[in-house]
Amino acid sequence: MAPRDTFFRSADMSLTQLYIANEIGREVVSALGELGQVQFRDLNPDTNAFQRTFTKEIRRLDNVERQLRYFHAQIDKAGIPMRSSSDFADTLAAPLASEIDELAERSESLEQRVASLNDSYETLKKREVELTEWRWVLREAGGFFDRAHSHTEDIRQSFENDEAPLLRDVEQQNPRRQSGEAQQQTFSEMNIGFVAGVIPRDRIGAFERILWRTLRGNLYMNQSEIPEAIIEPTNNEENHKNVFVIFAHGRQILAKIRKISESLGASLYGVDENSELRRDQIHEVNSRLGDVGNVLRNTKNTLDAELGQIARSLAAWMIIVKKEKAVYDTLNLFSYDQARKTLIAEAWCPTNSLALIKSTLQDVNDRAGLAVPTIVNQIRTNKTPPTFMRTNKFTEAFQTIVNAYGIPKYSEVNPGLYTIVTFPFLFAVMFGDLGHGFIMALAASAMIFWEKKLLKTKLDELTSMAFYGRYIMLLMGLFSMYTGFIYNDIFSRSMTIFPSQWKWPDNIQPHQGVDASLKDSYRYPIGLDWNWHEAENALLFSNSLKMKMSVLLGWAHMTYALCLQYVNGRHFKSKVDILGNFVPGMIFFQSIFGYLVITVIYKWSVDWNAKGQSPPGLLNMLIFMFLSPGKVEEQLYPGQAGVQVVLLLLAIVQVPIMLFFKPFYLRWEHNRARALGYRGLGEPSRVSALEDEGEMDGRLSGPRESTASDGEGVAMIAQDIGDDEEHEEFDFSEIMIHQIIHTIEFCLNCISHTASYLRLWALSLAHQQLSKVLWDMTIGGAFEQESSFMRVIMIVVTFYLWFTLTVAILCVMEGTSAMLHSLRLHWVESMSKHFLGDGIPFTPFSFKTLLEEDPVD
Repeated sequence: MAPRDTFFRSADMSLTQLYIANEIGREVVSALGELGQVQFRDLNPDTNAFQRTFTKEIRRLDNVERQLRYFHAQIDKAGIPMRSSSDFADTLAAPLASEIDELAERSESLEQRVASLNDSYETLKKREVELTEWRWVLREAGGFFDRAHSHTEDIRQSFENDEAPLLRDVEQQNPRRQSGEAQQQTFSEMNIGFVAGVIPRDRIGAFERILWRTLRGNLYMNQSEIPEAIIEPTNNEENHKNVFVIFAHGRQILAKIRKISESLGASLYGVDENSELRRDQIHEVNSRLGDVGNVLRNTKNTLDAELGQIARSLAAWMIIVKKEKAVYDTLNLFSYDQARKTLIAEAWCPTNSLALIKSTLQDVNDRAGLAVPTIVNQIRTNKTPPTFMRTNKFTEAFQTIVNAYGIPKYSEVNPGLYTIVTFPFLFAVMFGDLGHGFIMALAASAMIFWEKKLLKTKLDELTSMAFYGRYIMLLMGLFSMYTGFIYNDIFSRSMTIFPSQWKWPDNIQPHQGVDASLKDSYRYPIGLDWNWHEAENALLFSNSLKMKMSVLLGWAHMTYALCLQYVNGRHFKSKVDILGNFVPGMIFFQSIFGYLVITVIYKWSVDWNAKGQSPPGLLNMLIFMFLSPGKVEEQLYPGQAGVQVVLLLLAIVQVPIMLFFKPFYLRWEHNRARALGYRGLGEPSRVSALEDEGEMDGRLSGPRESTASDGEGVAMIAQDIGDDEEHEEFDFSEIMIHQIIHTIEFCLNCISHTASYLRLWALSLAHQQLSKVLWDMTIGGAFEQESSFMRVIMIVVTFYLWFTLTVAILCVMEGTSAMLHSLRLHWVESMSKHFLGDGIPFTPFSFKTLLEEDPVD
């Protein structure tokens, strides 16, 4: 029996072989995808994607997926609400192969119908736009022709004179003349032609300049703005356009005008200069617009009805196709036995899930009615299994923090376990405020209370991150309330829950310094006395307290992490790591910084006033412990000099032990193994599934199991399962260099990492002072108003400002900063003591994970 899966270590994993009948390969993989407990290995690494067995099926599904994406785009374009994929999450069963074929045929016919309706709608819409523009041209042309008729004589003379200015200026220079002869003449009689159309308004300036330069001013142009924006049928964008009519002389000039107009995106329309015929044109255009509008509405309604019908099932279809495509991608990882028509697969799975996997496969066989069962063989191997941590919705976010730094190695201690407590607690040390912690805990509690509703809601990126870490936020808020209570801090104000241990003199003179004295037999029960908040030396006291407290917390955190190095060494039966790294490292660390922590606690426990001396500085003591061994200027306790010399020598002795013990021990062990004739590290270990349990290498673990009889198992398992991992020859120089780097880093990091925990003090101070300044600058000043009425008004106004800034700056910005610093203390200062993060992640074939990474909505 495999050990029970816990959060302390990765789950026990097994490498299995699956022998699946070709007829039910798709159903088996689909069932395992729903289960989400199996990570398949690629047995065809040298085969490209186009040469694999199920390439044809994947191409067909790619085409169906393209069609469904087309439907999705058309539904979004039409603004039709689509049924959410969450409605199908629990009710969608694995489809049959015939249902997939039916879906492919249906999507093909629907695509043709929707494309046909869409093309018809776009064509009709384009025709409607053209008729609308034509109607505007006909409406505006009447005014243009009236103005042009009033200047026909000037137009005729200007066309005969090559040096005439732009004809539009003739209208501005000469007053309108009432010439009956000119008004009776038509443009055709004067051999004057015109071009009418519509052009985008932003191009009208360039249009005029090009016409002027090309035709040298031999034209008469009128334009007016269309008051309504015209919606383009291709991109549904509003476009503002102008109507223009250009009069010119000669066919070649008119042809040039048409070419220039079309090159600038203008649309040209035919207009009759006769007013009666023009009225008939307008009537005809209005009639056509009415007919086109009716057909357009019917086409739109039909298209929307078709898309609405598709929208009800589109999410389910997309899920089915995505799952089916993933199934065939997975089947391409299998090896195919042509002789027995059997699919052979290799997969990692949690050992405790084997029974569930076998029962699932048995259900698939029973439904298919096959006499040959799916064979599951557990293989003995010395491959490094992937790391699988069983998590729930509470521990998942904490494990994600660890995985962001690195995946724990298989069977290695998981840092995510202690991170559940230490991460929010170190955050709370920096963020300690009862009020701010309550706001954070309240926000997290709300997200947890409406958890099911929010899971079905599409959140933005920042809100989604906060919701994912809602349980981390809850603990951070609760721990911050605790540390805020210890600091006696709520929104930068103190809480007078218990009587103070300090008493003030009876006769206090104004503007005079006063010293408080301790009460004889009373001490403040818990946390910081509230009288310190009003003292002039409060900052000096809190700085000293929090600085030393940060060192104590850092020492405890790193000592605990260093102890896990011993736990790992004992689990992997690596005595050389325990004796060569853990023991000397622990002695080195405790000889210096463990001693510093003891002196801090000792200094706190001594009544220096009763002894009649000032307490010595511990920082100078630690510095001179290295610079002047055996010499103590300010004695903390009797015999201090001798103790410090012994500890210093003890720490120095550990350095060569860490440097040389492990490399030389490994070299001695390697030479001894060679002399006894054992296999070298560079020789691969190959294990065949045909070997009996007694013939297996004793170093390999895991019993051999099979769902078939021994005869069937031996007949089917004719494949060599070798070790693909590469082992390098023993290289003493490389191990020595690695150990030197490790030793130097450890010794230097003991100093830098301990100092790094001073950020707990620094950020706590910054948060407290910023909170105090924000109070004084906003709502604090409102209480100092003399008038009662003004005091109420100011309190109401400044409270809104204070609360908004408190949430935005102190809770969100300061909270994010403290969270990142706590994250760094775990990644760098703590995990580096026992954790490399070089594990292989367990990535099972799971439909749930597939849909979460690539949602269809």
